Formats: sequence, C-alpha cells, structure tokens
Amino acid sequence: MPLFARIVTLTNFVIASSALGFQIFVLEPWHQTLDDQFQALKTEHIVTLKRHGEELSAIRSQIEALKEKEAKRGKWF
Repeated sequence: MPLFARIVTLTNFVIASSALGFQIFVLEPWHQTLDDQFQALKTEHIVTLKRHGEELSAIRSQIEALKEKEAKRGKWF
C-alpha cells in the first residue's frame, strides 16, 4: 500500500508541475499578446468613434443650414 501512495503522490507532482509549466510558458505569453491586441483594438475603436462623431456633427450642421435656408425662403405650398 505505501508503494501505491508513493506512486500517486509522484504522479500528482508530475501533473501539477506540468500544469504550472504550461501556465507559465504558454498561457502567460499568450495572455500578454491578447492584452496587447485588446489595447490596440480599444485605441482603434476610440479613433473610429471620434471620426464618426465628427461626421455626425458635420451632417447635423448641414441639416441646420438647410433648415435655416428653408425658413428664410418660406413655404411654397
């Protein structure tokens, strides 16, 4: 029975060591890469939102100018 317990203990140690090595050498660098890509995506998203906001402001200004022009001209019907 002590031999079985010793084998289970060593097996558990090997599995835990492998899992820790996988986390340190594979998952952590991959996580860092994903984090960097996410930060770049956030920056790109902010730039896109600003650009669309400027476009909406320009459209809104054009609509207001058309409304003022129409108000000055009056209604034809």
